Amino acid sequence: MASSLHQEQERAQESGKGNPGEIQRYDAVIIGAGVTGLYSLYRMRELGFSVRAFDHAGGVGGTWFWNRYPGCRFDSESYSYGYSFSEELLQEWDWKEHYSGQPENERYLNYVADKFDLRKDIQLNAHVDSAVFDQTENCWEISFEDGQKVLGQYLITSVGSLSDGYTPDFAGIESFKGATCHTSKWPKEGMDLVGKRVGVIGTGATGVQLITEIAKEVGHLTVFQRTANYCAPLRNGLIDDETQRKIKASYPEIFKKCSETPGSFMHEFDPRSAMEVSPEERQEQYERLWAEPGFKKWLSNFRDVMVPGEANEDYAEFVRNKIRERVNDPVVAEMLVPKDHMFGSKRLPCESGYYEVYNQDNVLLVDVREAPIERITPQGVKTKDAEYELDVIIFATGFDAVTGSLVKLDIQGEGGQTLKDKFANGPRTYMGISSAGFPNLFTINAASVGNFVRAAEPLVDWVSEAMCYVRDNEYMRISATPEAENAWVKHVNEDGAKILRTQANSWFVGANIPGKARALLTAPDTAPVMRAKRAQVAANGYEGFDLQ
Repeated sequence: MASSLHQEQERAQESGKGNPGEIQRYDAVIIGAGVTGLYSLYRMRELGFSVRAFDHAGGVGGTWFWNRYPGCRFDSESYSYGYSFSEELLQEWDWKEHYSGQPENERYLNYVADKFDLRKDIQLNAHVDSAVFDQTENCWEISFEDGQKVLGQYLITSVGSLSDGYTPDFAGIESFKGATCHTSKWPKEGMDLVGKRVGVIGTGATGVQLITEIAKEVGHLTVFQRTANYCAPLRNGLIDDETQRKIKASYPEIFKKCSETPGSFMHEFDPRSAMEVSPEERQEQYERLWAEPGFKKWLSNFRDVMVPGEANEDYAEFVRNKIRERVNDPVVAEMLVPKDHMFGSKRLPCESGYYEVYNQDNVLLVDVREAPIERITPQGVKTKDAEYELDVIIFATGFDAVTGSLVKLDIQGEGGQTLKDKFANGPRTYMGISSAGFPNLFTINAASVGNFVRAAEPLVDWVSEAMCYVRDNEYMRISATPEAENAWVKHVNEDGAKILRTQANSWFVGANIPGKARALLTAPDTAPVMRAKRAQVAANGYEGFDLQ
């Protein structure tokens, strides 16, 4: 099947676009041209598969195409985030900052697309309407809003874990007379906020980055906060020439360290218990890490800081006091201090002057847990206690994570079953990659966690190698068995209940989306454990998969 599709594609390429109305066939169709989609395209093409990537954006980059809001940047080290598959690419690209901003990140991904000539196999502005599995032909028929259709033996969803922006259904939202925007759809030309009355709803990682930047130019800023977060200083800086040389000489060590850590980041936990050292030594470590850049204060801490218990609360209080020190008004400070969830149960937002914003005379913090938003009015935002007149409302209200972008694709498997219906009570997959009844579908975005590039590269490699196994052994299809899927879901639910990520109302469990079933949306396992599990499955002839 794969070789015949490849031959058909080669003939179609030789004759241009084929006959009018002819449906193009590929070995693999990739939905998404972001970080994971670009590497999927590169890897599968290198292995001899005919492949086409489609993206509804007007350019490549995925997350880094859409999220153009002021302050958007990496929270992991730039040099740990780039691709590792090409030594030449590693040596010729210079990261300008330790934590790179959106404009540079988008430039990087465009550079990759050009360097490896990926654009010829990418179609942009392509809005998927549905993807239906044809059981007779053992292939996927992908239909687009403009009437175009393509066929692919494999369907690869590289649509991002945090790509489906969520705006709450506020009453009166259409009545507002000013400008509105969700941060994930920030206009390329930007927004004129100078001197204006701006309201920001949401104080997660995105809101923290945005608020810090726009507070420098707005006339007045009203921040509507539902949940206070533990935020830590990013301590970003430019990369000088000497550091650049050291980074380029150290890539093998950098990637090796990332491969050994739970989330594929550059940081490893201190094996000691926080409660086994003296209070003085504990505080000394806390202070030392606080002065370090990035995630070190989160991921290089005592091992038991990242599990529920006494050590977690001890460090949480240390962070709360750091917040209190930076906010002049003690009442406002207490509003910014998180008290309803454990440190580390949500992804740690890194900031560069966030708390000092609230010392400005033109910034007002509104606690919408105490005074909920009742509606959006033509003039602004009305809470239970007051109405706030605004010129601009910005929704930093997060994402329908992991499964949101998947179920919106209207993916229909065997017997017409939809992925949306199947995932109604939480994801049902085997290792996040495959779902029973949906042959030749690889949900790559649902299996990536942590540092997405470091996690995505080995994941794409595994999927590509599975496709080679199917091709080389003359099978037509591969999908998870119901038994393997049931066992995996049981593992996610039972083991996931014990980890910190499931202890808060966060996107990790879908708690930010009304009506969404509460379930861990990613694996409860560390990245090294997941790689080992996938390797064992492959070594056992793709145990847990039905090959036909």
